[in-house]
Amino acid sequence: MDGLSVLLVAVIVTALAFDFTNGFHDTANSMATSIATGALAPRTAVVVAGVLNLAGAFLSTTVARTISGGIVDDHEVTLTMIFAGLIGAILWNMVTWLAGLPSSSSHALFGGLIGAVWVGAGGDAVRLGQVVEKIVIPALVAPVLAGVSALLATYLAYVLTRRTPGGEVSRGFRMGQIGSASLVALAHGTNDAQKTMGVITLTLISAGLLSQGSGPPWWVTLGAGLAISLGTYAGGWRIIRTMGRGLTDIESPQGFTAETTAATVVLVSSHMGFPLSTTQVCAGGILGSGLGRKLAQVRWGVAGRIAVSWILTLPAAAAAGGVAAWLAGRGDIGPVLVAAAALAAVGGMYALSRRRPVHAGNVNAPAGAEDERADRTAV
Repeated sequence: MDGLSVLLVAVIVTALAFDFTNGFHDTANSMATSIATGALAPRTAVVVAGVLNLAGAFLSTTVARTISGGIVDDHEVTLTMIFAGLIGAILWNMVTWLAGLPSSSSHALFGGLIGAVWVGAGGDAVRLGQVVEKIVIPALVAPVLAGVSALLATYLAYVLTRRTPGGEVSRGFRMGQIGSASLVALAHGTNDAQKTMGVITLTLISAGLLSQGSGPPWWVTLGAGLAISLGTYAGGWRIIRTMGRGLTDIESPQGFTAETTAATVVLVSSHMGFPLSTTQVCAGGILGSGLGRKLAQVRWGVAGRIAVSWILTLPAAAAAGGVAAWLAGRGDIGPVLVAAAALAAVGGMYALSRRRPVHAGNVNAPAGAEDERADRTAV
C-alpha cells in the first residue's frame, strides 16, 4: 500500500472517529430532558437514540453535499488538510466533553477544516460567503427560533392543562416525550451524521476517486450512520447531566415542548441543506422551556458558560486544525506526529474524566454526587 493509500485510509478512520465523538457528545440533544423527567431510563434512552440516529442517516444527503462541495474549495483541499481538520475537531470535542459543555460538534468540524485549509492552501481556499450563509447565520437564528418557539409552546401547554390533575399531566407528557425525543434523535441522524459523510466524500474527491459534486456512496452513509449511533450508545453522560439538570428544572411538559420544537427546526434545516448545530438548537429549546414555565429556575451562569463555549468553538477548533495542518505538512513523519499527539491528548482527557465519573447511575444526581461504585466504564 503506497503513502497516498495509507493516508486515505487514515483520514477515513479519523473521520469515523470524529463521528463517534459527535455521537456521544450529542446524545444529550435528544435524550437529556427525557432522562431528567424519567420518561425514559438512561440506558433505554441511549439505545433508542442510537438506533434512530442510524435510521436518520439514510433519510437525506443534502447536508453532506453542502460539506463536500460548499465551505472550502475542493480543488485546493488535500488529504493532509482534511486529516488535520478532523484532529482539531476531535480535540475540541473531547475538551468540551470533559468540561460537560454542550458545544457544537458541527462547528468544531467546520472550524477544524477551515483552519487546516487556511494554513495548508491559503485564505482564498475558504469560501467565506458560504461559511457566513450556511454556518454563521443559522447558528445565530436557529437557537433563538427554537427558544422562542419552546417558550410559547411551554406556556400554552401549562395553560391548556391547568385544570388537569398534576399526576395525569406528568404521565401524559412523559408518554409524549418518548415520541418527541425519538424524533429529535431521528433529526440528529439526518443532520449530524451527514457531516461526516460530507467529509469522507470530500476526501474521496480530493483523492480523485469521485468526481466533483458527487454525493456520498452507500458505504459512506452506512459507515457514518453506524459510527454516530455507536457513539450515541456510549452515552456522553457528562453533557446529558448539564443539558438535563444544569440549565433549568425540567418537568415533562417542558421536555416535550423543547424536544418537539428542536426536532422541527433541525428537520427543516436538514431539508434545506443547512448543516445546523443540533446542540445549539436543543439547548435553545431547553432554555426557552424554562422561561415558559412560571416559577421555573433558569441557571444563567450555566447558560453563560455554554454560550462562551459556542463562541469559542469555531476559532478554537480552527486554531487546533491549523496547528495540526502545519505539523502534518512537515514531511512524511508529520501526520504520524499529529496522530500520536492527538492520541496522547485524548487518552489524558479520558484519564482525567475517571477521577469524577458520570454515568447512567448518577446522571440525574447533582454535580459532585458521583457514585464511585457504579459503572466506571461508561463514557
